[in-house]
Amino acid sequence: MLNTNKLHETNVPSFKPRVCILRTDGTNCDQETAYAFTKAGGECRLVHVNQLRSGAEKLVDYQILAVPGGFSYGDDIHSGKVLSLEMASFLNDQLSRFVDDGKLVLGICNGFQVLVRTGLLPWGELGSIKATLMQNNSGHFECRWTNLLVEQNHCVFTRGLAGTVLQYQAAHGEGKFLTDEATLQKIEQAGQVVFRYASDATGQPTQDYPQNPNGSLHAIAGICDQTGRVLGLMPHPERFIESFHHPNWRRAFLGKPHGLPLFRNAVVYAAQTGAGC
Repeated sequence: MLNTNKLHETNVPSFKPRVCILRTDGTNCDQETAYAFTKAGGECRLVHVNQLRSGAEKLVDYQILAVPGGFSYGDDIHSGKVLSLEMASFLNDQLSRFVDDGKLVLGICNGFQVLVRTGLLPWGELGSIKATLMQNNSGHFECRWTNLLVEQNHCVFTRGLAGTVLQYQAAHGEGKFLTDEATLQKIEQAGQVVFRYASDATGQPTQDYPQNPNGSLHAIAGICDQTGRVLGLMPHPERFIESFHHPNWRRAFLGKPHGLPLFRNAVVYAAQTGAGC
């Protein structure tokens, strides 16, 4: 049985933070991400990247930016590469202001790939790539449920969840977190690892396949920036927002849906801080 004692229901705030769900050609998890944030108490809008580039939409009008999963632009060149170039080139000023204003950014799967290739992760240096997500060690697409240990750190999205083992679904072909040894040690020492692939419900990090579906260094499944307000992870929390989303929901006691607290934490933080409102 998974340790779900720390999963909590946070009161939904009366103020609904505005959530920009960024999408483009090939994005396919935007509706699910919007559903998760809406259920958590946010006010969501699906925004195409061209709307931001043209000025029809502006990031300054939002409190949370979510870059969902999928295969943006068919993952040409590398996964998330084209969208990351668009964001770093054409939305540089908007993104910089958004982060400097203390707002929240979430990248899931393809969104995580985008965030590391913009440079927002791990150091918030737009245009400077210090890490990447490479092809899985298995050499093929992996679609499976994974155990994730939530590390003790300052990440806004996982407040109150440290030490918990969650189950999220992973679905990716390029999910292996890879960087040089110096950067890896800096990330570890700064407490920026948020999720690690775990062997079982005890929360022991693992490099073993298939529990670690891609071979990520140090079993890293997700990291945040130094502020704790920018989070990227490969597995999909938005795919476990209702109990029946889990394939064993009738046979195994899993407690409350494991993905919802992540979105609730974000919405509550944005509502309480009022960043950019």
